[in-house]
Amino acid sequence: MIQCEHWKNRNVFITGATGFLGSHIGKALIDLGANVTGLIRDFVSNSNICEIGYDKKINWVKGYLEDIHVLERALGEYEIDTVFHLGAQAIVGIANRNPISTFEANILGTCNILEACRRSPLVKNIIVASSDKAYGNQKDLPYDENLPLQGRYPYDVSKSCADLIAQSYYHTYKLPVCITRCGNLYGGGDLNFNRIIPQTINSILNDHAPVIRSDGTLIRDYFYIEDAVEAYLLLAEKMEEFKLYGEAFNFSNENRLTVLGIVERILNIMDSDLKPIILNQGNNEIKYQYLSAKKAKEILKWESIFNIDEGLKRTVRWYKNK
Repeated sequence: MIQCEHWKNRNVFITGATGFLGSHIGKALIDLGANVTGLIRDFVSNSNICEIGYDKKINWVKGYLEDIHVLERALGEYEIDTVFHLGAQAIVGIANRNPISTFEANILGTCNILEACRRSPLVKNIIVASSDKAYGNQKDLPYDENLPLQGRYPYDVSKSCADLIAQSYYHTYKLPVCITRCGNLYGGGDLNFNRIIPQTINSILNDHAPVIRSDGTLIRDYFYIEDAVEAYLLLAEKMEEFKLYGEAFNFSNENRLTVLGIVERILNIMDSDLKPIILNQGNNEIKYQYLSAKKAKEILKWESIFNIDEGLKRTVRWYKNK
């Protein structure tokens, strides 16, 4: 259960504040009474945070993760207590095409925000968003937090590196940081139609057959955005209370579905007779990737609220009403 009193008047900094997860966390924090400052690189007029009108309730700092001076200024001038580092180049296909810019944003950007936090005495809690992709390809499934981080492809490598850098800042400098590793986030407000769930819903709404780039047999975690917000805020509260600094936590509802399976569920929910087109063109992707959330359940007493069908129904409703 999220504690309103924990966030009342707390100064919070979010990188990636106009992104999918950042928009939802920013809204939740404002509703809880926090003073939210967000880093913005590009103004995206249809970002969810703008669509709901919460962009007017956030202090905006214009700049890049690659510019440590901007980050230090923001943390100092806004007297930041808690940092959610969510900013990243988050699309696998873009990372494959543009590895250098992905490494600069995801690796150098993480170094910069952590170093800025190290130099900012008021910062007490930092959460770094890693990913299930940081584990790379593993024989042991589901992935737990004790497995090595061994990404091979550009996006995966960038998340492995960022994750390890966060750990190094704890072990070397005792920086008060925790790491989250989540599956594939989905839900209302995701406007990146490269992702399978919004892409599929958008195709069906336009009476087009949904397209699956891979052979459809890849197995993934799909994690509803409102569950993710609860997980992040709960960890931010408990990391200080339980002294969890330096720890990583998987968050997952532990439903494992093939890509074809998730598309078929959406087709069923939307009562569509369309048939998916399977291109079988997926490259540089891991076949089976899903998480154990046992650690989060035992230590944080965290539980997901929404099962996959409930989450998908809520998501479809959002896109229909958009």
